[in-house]
Amino acid sequence: MEVRKSPGTIQQQPVNSQSLKKTYPVTGMSCASCAVSTESILKAQEGVVNAEVNFANSSVAVEFIPDVIGPEEMKTALQMVGYDLVIDESEDAQAQLENEQAAKLKNLQRKTLLAALFSLPVVVIGMFFMDMPFANWIMWALSTPVILVFGKQFFVNAWNQLKHRNANMDTLVALSTGIAYVFSVFNTLFPEFWHSRGLHAHVYFEAAAVIIAFILLGKWLEERAKSSTSSAIKKLMGLSPKTVRIINAAGEEMEVPAGTVQMGDIIVVRPGEKVPVDGEVTTGSSFIDESMISGEPLPVEKQTGDPVFAGTVNQKGSFRFRAVKVGGETVLAQIIKMVQEAQGSKAPVQKLVDKIAGIFVPVVVGIAVLTFFAWLLLGGENAITQGLLAMIAVLVIACPCALGLATPTAIMVSVGKGAENGILIKDAESLEKAHRINAIVLDKTGTITEGKPEVTEIIWRESLDEGDRKRLASVLLAIESRSEHPLAEAIVRFFKTQNMPEAELEGFESITGRGVEAHDGNFAYIAGNQDFLLAKNVTVTEHLREHAEGLQEQAKTVIWFAADNKAVAIVAIADQVKPTSEKAVRTLQEMGVEVYMLTGDNRQTASAVAEKAGIRHFQAGVMPADKANFIKNLQSQGKVVAMAGDGINDAHALAQADVSIAMGRGTDIAMDVAKMTLISSDLLHIPKAIRLSRQTVRLIHQNLFWAFIYNLIGIPIAAGVLYPFTGFLLNPMIAGAAMALSSVSVVSNSLRLKFKRLG
Repeated sequence: MEVRKSPGTIQQQPVNSQSLKKTYPVTGMSCASCAVSTESILKAQEGVVNAEVNFANSSVAVEFIPDVIGPEEMKTALQMVGYDLVIDESEDAQAQLENEQAAKLKNLQRKTLLAALFSLPVVVIGMFFMDMPFANWIMWALSTPVILVFGKQFFVNAWNQLKHRNANMDTLVALSTGIAYVFSVFNTLFPEFWHSRGLHAHVYFEAAAVIIAFILLGKWLEERAKSSTSSAIKKLMGLSPKTVRIINAAGEEMEVPAGTVQMGDIIVVRPGEKVPVDGEVTTGSSFIDESMISGEPLPVEKQTGDPVFAGTVNQKGSFRFRAVKVGGETVLAQIIKMVQEAQGSKAPVQKLVDKIAGIFVPVVVGIAVLTFFAWLLLGGENAITQGLLAMIAVLVIACPCALGLATPTAIMVSVGKGAENGILIKDAESLEKAHRINAIVLDKTGTITEGKPEVTEIIWRESLDEGDRKRLASVLLAIESRSEHPLAEAIVRFFKTQNMPEAELEGFESITGRGVEAHDGNFAYIAGNQDFLLAKNVTVTEHLREHAEGLQEQAKTVIWFAADNKAVAIVAIADQVKPTSEKAVRTLQEMGVEVYMLTGDNRQTASAVAEKAGIRHFQAGVMPADKANFIKNLQSQGKVVAMAGDGINDAHALAQADVSIAMGRGTDIAMDVAKMTLISSDLLHIPKAIRLSRQTVRLIHQNLFWAFIYNLIGIPIAAGVLYPFTGFLLNPMIAGAAMALSSVSVVSNSLRLKFKRLG
């Protein structure tokens, strides 16, 4: 039995020379105020550069200086105020955390059902059978488990917050239900206190119990909905197989855990199996479904030498491949990491919401106290009863969670949907900004075009028969196989697809910038540009010359081929415009986005590409620095400019643009350069990204509008502002239901984005 060592942990890349940026799960948070509190505590620690808490996925992205502070110290700081940081990053720890979250959801469901069962008879007695014997005592007995057992978490969390002079949503729930419960217990034990004063000893056990039941229901629905917002991450994580078959030193297949695969291992993949790591095919061929990574539905053919990526699904054939990237280095791992970081990032509008959430609970408590005293002063004979109900309703109906969830849930769903469609978004800011794009600058090579020269046609001398053409084609293949010129690769690829045999050559010489010469017995062959042939006094027919001029007008590069001092063929080579580029450009223009093409190529080629792609504005002969200046000029005109390029040569321009988009190409995805990356290099993904941004921003605005309106209208109504005009006073039970449903409605609204079409 062969023993294999587990590979070492992938080292985190520092954000700069001193700091690290990591994302950790946070436990113990119950509302948006908790998120603000957690964030402020971490930011206050020496050595923490920045911290961003995402309440929607219960995580914090923290940048810290490891020489000053470590995860343990941050964990201790949060534990002191009732929260916790999960710093164990092992697979076992992550699995345990997922199990704990699942158990928590199941426990919440159980408590919700039990609270509802105990609350129902209390409501029935309180509304219809108040005069039955021992009614108050029965309601007390039934409501006590709801308050002190099923709702225990609210009181424990509120006490922990109070010990550290903080307040959150649990504080509001504990205060409202606690006051109602204690007041009702007092009135049950000492009713004569009120009877002697000519007042009825009201009890509100049903209000306290139903509020707890409704809030537990809201929490349960909210947690279920929140788990759906991260379904994209779960799908991506589920793409990697748990075990793989490798070829050991003895040449035998053996099954090992996927986590133990090392670079250089030869791995066997059978039909229907998932590719475990990134690599290169060594034996066999197949078609692979790469849709979960690239968003492209059609399977991709793979042959010897082709790259394969972790998480993709093998379809028909069996093959073997050599592991090139493993663990956190695979494209899939990088995508998962990028999506997680983007889902945890904050949109600019969230900063305002955080400020409001930070002061929300203390303000609501103040309003509740003022409400009670206002009723005492102005409420008449039932002032105490109505003031108490109004105060409880204010505490219950106020909901910081709806505010806290409005933006991050929309961002999480949006980033996940983008990843499923081959659009990787680096942060929430770029996602929010993309909806305002009204101008986009496109690089030509590799963005609008394929970025790979291809032979479009070969025109032979008219006097050659089929046999002569085949013989000369095998000679040309042999010549170009030895050439190091980039265009030679296109000719070799072209002939290889036709299974053309390669002729034997006796001599070969490359002349830089001109072409190549070769010899086969008494025959001399030349391949190169027209000037090279003319310098060698090669005879060129009018037929070939006319065709060459026509091809050059189409911005194609022409390679001449001569045998025995006679031109026998011309080869047209062009960087083909991608099939989807014209449709993508037209779609962008229809969306109100002006499209510009900048290229370092000559004007003739640029004009031909622009015409074929339907681009009205272009510039040729542009240097990289000129691209950045061009973008700056557009921005000075008030335009919001996006730049799409390869993410490396166009780094300066990408940095200048308001939204930078890198065109991915296989394993060379430029994730670190741009704010967005299109994995498949398909321009049609750019309109999709803009639509996704527009839908997301619209969703955020809807969520924030309803969250703010809910609180702005709900709190005054709960305080009794309508009572002088209509006699209406909000029942605390209704307030509890409204509060519970407000958070659920915000999350549910965000989930609608999952079902919207991008294209």
